Amino acid sequence: MAMENFSRHQQGIIKRYYAQTGALGLQRLAELVTELYLAEGPKKKKMWEQAGQALEKLEVPASRVKIVLESQDPAKLAELVADLEAK
Repeated sequence: MAMENFSRHQQGIIKRYYAQTGALGLQRLAELVTELYLAEGPKKKKMWEQAGQALEKLEVPASRVKIVLESQDPAKLAELVADLEAK
């Protein structure tokens, strides 16, 4: 859908949303860390898949993503999130 179909106010909202997608993705990843500490069974596997997708969207180097996902350790994911937040 073209931006011309939206009012100036709506266009501003849309632009600000997409300007903040990195911060929103990082916040979601931080929430996933908390949920991973508490998750069990098949739900935990799905959450790790979501974490991998979130890391790809944040353009984290593949080598770091691989290490974290292979370990399945929420502490390592938390360290990675802390590193990303520090940037």
